[in-house]
Amino acid sequence: MASRHEIKCINKTNSTIAHERIERIGGMNGTGTWWSLTQQEAIAGIEEGRWGFYVARGVAAVNVNVATSTYGNKYIKTENDGEQSNNLLSLPECPL
Repeated sequence: MASRHEIKCINKTNSTIAHERIERIGGMNGTGTWWSLTQQEAIAGIEEGRWGFYVARGVAAVNVNVATSTYGNKYIKTENDGEQSNNLLSLPECPL
């Protein structure tokens, strides 16, 4: 079973192309240290069943899924929660 992790921040690129907008995702471990993955590492982890990711929205958790662009490029995005069009892109920048 995949371990679930909350995404608390992202690092964006300057691209407007869906599969290139997010460079890295990150969050905090139980020890208080930050973890960080590239978008490609996160996609591989989701597809291999190692990890599941979510974004917290108040008391709700919005799942992160792998999507495929019209040109066949994979990227991550949140499920539609009826409020935010893209919960990932609204997160703050991760510390580097």
